[in-house]
Amino acid sequence: MDVPATSARSPRVTGMFHAVLWLLGGLLIAFIALPLLRLVTTSSAGSLAHALGDTDLRSALLLSVQDAVITAAIATALGVPLAYLLARQPFRGRGLVQALVDLPLAVPHTVAGIALLFVFGRTGWLGAPAEHVGISFYGTQAGIVAAMLFVSAPFAVNSTRVALEGIDPGLERAARSLGATPAHAFRRVTLPLAARGVLTGAVLVYARSISEFGAVVILAYYPATAPVQIYTLFLTSGLTDSASAAVLLLVVSLATFLVLRTLASGWLLTGANRAHR
Repeated sequence: MDVPATSARSPRVTGMFHAVLWLLGGLLIAFIALPLLRLVTTSSAGSLAHALGDTDLRSALLLSVQDAVITAAIATALGVPLAYLLARQPFRGRGLVQALVDLPLAVPHTVAGIALLFVFGRTGWLGAPAEHVGISFYGTQAGIVAAMLFVSAPFAVNSTRVALEGIDPGLERAARSLGATPAHAFRRVTLPLAARGVLTGAVLVYARSISEFGAVVILAYYPATAPVQIYTLFLTSGLTDSASAAVLLLVVSLATFLVLRTLASGWLLTGANRAHR
């Protein structure tokens, strides 16, 4: 017996319950949208042009984008293997490892910056030995990436882990039974199926990194990223100048975020088409 196509769709919610859902959801949407709308409408075209002409601000915006991309690449390269272990390999202490991965989401970012300073600072556990070989994290681009990575890495791990948990392990076992090595089965079977989760995690890492302030300002105040530069403008020049700079960061963040998501979706679509040929 054929099932009508409409029966597979979710039931349409109507009536008072529908109205309550939209009321509560609309309140949250308004809470998010109104401050951003007020910020954008506060800045005139002249103030935006003036902010865009600020060499320091342009450099800070470019640095934020560049370091966020680097952080996303590192988080993905390190997070995918850990996500695979958490999703596929039972081991003692797995719950503790998962809790540790999620911990940066709960730690205040100024606390994260101080903790990172004890490890990567000039006298830190890793910072001091690194100084002897010419590598410095305090007040450098490497420190910015380290701070961004600490606060954003959970997104790469968790997004990939959830994607892997949704893949039937039997597919890997089938590949192994046909002679594939574990690495080959992971690369040719599991990873392509989890690509959406991997790329989503990378985009979320980028979005979180480009907006990071607390950990960055403590570990690497200079060179200034865009959030740090905007905070400096707020302290030295007041609300109007900092608002214009904030709008520029908002535009850059949103534009690059949408571009990355579009590219990721296009890559997935191409990969899916090739897989079906």
